[in-house]
Amino acid sequence: MIIPKQYLRDRLVLLIVSVNVFLTFLLCTLTLLRLDTGHNSYIVQYRSNATINAFQSGSSLQLISFIVFGLLILVFHIAISVRVYPIHRQLAVTVLGLGTLLLTLAIIVSNALLVLR
Repeated sequence: MIIPKQYLRDRLVLLIVSVNVFLTFLLCTLTLLRLDTGHNSYIVQYRSNATINAFQSGSSLQLISFIVFGLLILVFHIAISVRVYPIHRQLAVTVLGLGTLLLTLAIIVSNALLVLR
């Protein structure tokens, strides 16, 4: 994939890419720091319509999937943004902005699940 020269010179695009990289790093760091090696069971789901078993438990591998999700969000949104940039700049900025929103929501959800532990 060839990256256009204008893409690397656009300050707004580079700012949003930097924010996305920081949020991904924050998601990975917060998730890994809150995982406990001695703790086998974590709350990984909350189902509001279940009356008795509203909280579903799972292993730490399911929480590590948040890290994989964050990395996939970062890579795919940057790749889509690079491909769309020659067509329309604002569309590339919108794609990156949606990636920022998705990473922020992933941080909030993973933090909420790890606090319940």
